[in-house]
Order: sequence, then structure tokens, then C-alpha cells
Amino acid sequence: MQDLALVLKTDGLLPEADFTRLQQQSFASGTPLDELVEKSGLIPPDALMKAKAKVHNVPFVNLSSLASSPEALAKIPESVAEYYRALPFAYDTKENLLSVAMENPLDLQTVAFLEAKSKAKITPHLAVAEELLEEIPKRYAQSLSAEVTQVLKESGEGELTKRVVDVERLGDVIREAPIAKIVATVLEFAIKARASDIHIEPLEDHTRVRYRIDGILQEKLVLPKKVHDGVISRVKILGEMKIDERRVPQDGRFTFRIGEQEVDLRVSSLPTVDGEKIVMRLLRKSSNVPSLAELGLRGMALKNVEDSIHVPHGIVLITGPTGSGKTTTLYSVLHVLNTPKVNIVTLEDPVEYQIDGVNQVQINPKAGLTFATGLRSFLRQDPNIIMVGEIRDNETAELAIQASLTGHLVFSTLHTNSSSGALPRLLDMRAEPFLLASSMTCVVAQRVVRKVCEKCQEAYTPPAEVLAEMKQVLGPLFDSYVSQLNGKPITLKRGRKCEACGETGYMGRLAIFEVLKVTEKIGKLILERAPAVQIEQAAVMDGMVLMQQDGYLKALEGVTTLEEVMRVAKT
Repeated sequence: MQDLALVLKTDGLLPEADFTRLQQQSFASGTPLDELVEKSGLIPPDALMKAKAKVHNVPFVNLSSLASSPEALAKIPESVAEYYRALPFAYDTKENLLSVAMENPLDLQTVAFLEAKSKAKITPHLAVAEELLEEIPKRYAQSLSAEVTQVLKESGEGELTKRVVDVERLGDVIREAPIAKIVATVLEFAIKARASDIHIEPLEDHTRVRYRIDGILQEKLVLPKKVHDGVISRVKILGEMKIDERRVPQDGRFTFRIGEQEVDLRVSSLPTVDGEKIVMRLLRKSSNVPSLAELGLRGMALKNVEDSIHVPHGIVLITGPTGSGKTTTLYSVLHVLNTPKVNIVTLEDPVEYQIDGVNQVQINPKAGLTFATGLRSFLRQDPNIIMVGEIRDNETAELAIQASLTGHLVFSTLHTNSSSGALPRLLDMRAEPFLLASSMTCVVAQRVVRKVCEKCQEAYTPPAEVLAEMKQVLGPLFDSYVSQLNGKPITLKRGRKCEACGETGYMGRLAIFEVLKVTEKIGKLILERAPAVQIEQAAVMDGMVLMQQDGYLKALEGVTTLEEVMRVAKT
């Protein structure tokens, strides 16, 4: 068996100099080297545990990133788990294998006792002791093990077989307590965890529940495959969808209330090879529309947007990939402009938030109501401001330009990676350059980054190479930021990870922007059908801050981290 210190040294976690120093200390004091390494504080707890697992040849498990399995928790009572500091986290039905996280996986006596108690073969894993103490009561408190066990008993304990279900009776069965409790718990957790989406996904031998929290998917719950059909049917009943139709995608919606909070859920089902998958988008009714400054717009970018939206005609485009917060920005803009003196009409797919005083229309392609046909009929409704959810084709682009030229202010979104890329994209849609040059007012590109958790944030001094890269990206903006510090060192912020932020170090989101004002110079480049790079260079000369630069400035202010900016805006 290898020594812990040697494994750490080989893996590059313990520098040669520290290894030699601790070795000499061990010879002098007679204290074992491994003990000195553990007490030294040189190695982070996670890395130390991984190395220990390597030494003892057992798997290591990180509990904070591990989904909870009610089926596994049902195998060992909470009192036993707490006494032996052993947390069951996965159960393989076919092999009757129970994976258990333990403080000491080499304790064969405990393993034998757990095997007798659970009537399953135990696979011990090593976990951090502090994590076990924290996670065991938490997992059992929010466990659905009783409900899952009840459903499994009702459906029979045998192997998974194809069963014929009486559709007439299914509705009553699904409303019964255990399945309803499982769905309610899944929804409650989503609301408490500030999730924007819930994914209920069937896999070959189990069902996993994932939540999108601050833009990142996190696996939080694993359910046995037998429960899947019941859970999906329950959600479909709530969403007023056909429970007997499993071969085609369906859409539905319903409202869920927990305490004071009321949430609209948009449900989408999709048939996959392992069964039906459900995705629920959570739209919070109580959430207020953020102001443009709260979204993350500031300085010249904020001024340009405010100037552009108060022009009585023209086109303002918001660009970015799916999930980059374009719709939220549009709603914030409409909130600013929404007064009794103007007629605002919107065409959306779907309507996500309802705004008082705004005429919102949801497109319905089956009935012939598309972005293009809706926009054509809008012009007969005497609008001042038109919001079109997305410009997807030549016809919509042409109509939007015509509407702006006839004295309407038009807002829309486009899927491009940068603000300068939107103009050539519209030219690709066969928009006439001379019409585009005179109708475009402003193009905003954006991405969403996670904010550093305020409860566990800490300041740190970045390494020299990071500062060099920031200086290279920011250019003169870096020098002006340094001059404001009056000789103080540059510090960045990061989250230490706490319970409030779900052990991620991040809480909440804001956007990073790139705002391109269409000036006379840029209008000439559109007429010449100039490429995006040339348009971007001209805009930068006029003072446009690029998206990555805006992200780096927000990292310098301590609002987000460099890793987040690199994740969404690496060029």
C-alpha cells in the first residue's frame, strides 16, 4: 500500500519542498509523515480525501454534488445512518447493490451490520466526515423514501414488466397520496432552490430529476424506474395534457402555490427511447421586472439603450443564444415605456410574463398565427410600440423594417453571438441594406453570468498571469480602473460555498452586455455590406465596450468571477 504523502506528491498536490520539510520533521519528532501532512493544512480537505481513497483503494464520493435517492435511503433507517455515519446514496435493483458513503469504509464490522440491516450487498465509498454529519439529517428530512416504498409496494415488487393500465382508472390512481407527494416535493424544492427549470428524465434503469439553478443544471434526486409513469402522468394531469398519448410531444401549463409564492409552470413532454421526459419552466408571478440598471447595464451602454428606446421609431434588437436573458431584457424595456399614452402590442412564443396595460399575443402556428401574420395584422391595431418575440425568417425581418419606417418603435430578438453579427445576419435574410441602415437604432448582445454569493464571498489577490490577461483584454479600461484604486492592490471576489448558495459559491444572476449604437458611420458600413468584424471595429472606435470586457469589469468590481465570464463569453 502506498503512503498518503507519496500519493499527494506524485499527483502534484504536495510540492517537493514541503514534502522534504515534513519528512525531516517526521524523522526528528517520530510522528508519522502522513499524520503531519494531514495536520499541515497544505492540502484542501477534498483533495486529501481523494488521495486517502486512492491509498486504501476505495472510491471517493463528493456528497454536495450527489443526487439524493429515496430508494437507497429507504434501505437504512436514519438512526442507523446517523450512528454509523453512513449515508446510502444509490441502489442497483438488478444486482441488489447499495452504495454507501462512509467516514471509514474499511470498517468491515459496520459494513457487515449494514448488509444485514439493508438485506443488500454494500459498496462502501469514502466521504468527508463534516459533509456526512451535515448531509445525513438533511437528506432524510427531505426524503421521499416512504412515498417511493409505498408506490413500489402498490406496483408489485417483481421485475419491471410492461403492464396494461386502464386509462379510465389511471386518473384516480395518480391523484392518490404517494405519487402526488413525490410531485409536490419536486415542485417545492424547485421553488425553494430558485430553480428556473425542472427536468424529469427517464434513463435505462432509473429516473433522474435535475434542476436548472442560476443557469446550471444540477442533479438532485434519483427515483426508481417504476415510479416514472406515475410521476409523468400526475404532471400531465396538472398540465391538462392527454395522459394516454405518449407518442408525440405535448405542451401544458398550471399554477402551483407554496406559502405566499405563486408560480406558473409551463410543461413540455417529449417521448424518448427510455420513456417520456418532462421539462417544466417556472415563471414566478410575484417576481418584479428588474430595471435596466439591475440587469447589469451601466455607463455609456445604459445611456445608449435609454436613448434608443425613447426614439419614436426604429428597430432595437436584443441578441444572444437561448437562455441568455433576452426576453427579460425586453420586458424590462417595455416596463419603462408602458404608460397609458402609448399602445404596446407584443407577439410572443410563449407569453412568459403578463404585463398590465400591454396587449400580449401568443403565436399559434396551427391556427396560422405566426410572427409574420401577427405582425401584419398588428399594423392595423394603431400601435406605437411593437415587440416581436424573434425574427426567424425573411418575411418577419421585412415586415419589422417596414413597421419601423412607418413610424413604429419595434423591439425583437435574434440568435447571433455578437451585436455586430446581427446586421450581416439581417442582410442574409435578404433585408435591403439601405432600408436596414435607416431603420436600425441599436443592437444589444448579452449573456447571463452568476453573481458571487454575498453571504460567503471572500476577496483574494489574483495571480500575475490573470492580471496580465485582464490588462490585454481591457486595454485602456484596465488603466482607468487601476487609477481609481489610488495605489491599492487589485482584488477579485469568489464564494467560499455555503448552505445559502447550495454549496456553489454563486447566488443570483446578472447580464453582461455589448451595446452597438447604429451611428452614421455604421450605417455606411451596412450599405457597403461590411463584415461583422469591420462593424465591430468601428463601434469600438466609437466607445463600445465588448461583452468580455464588460464581464471582466464586473469581475473587478467583485460582482461575478472570471471563470463565469470565460464560461459564457470566451471569444
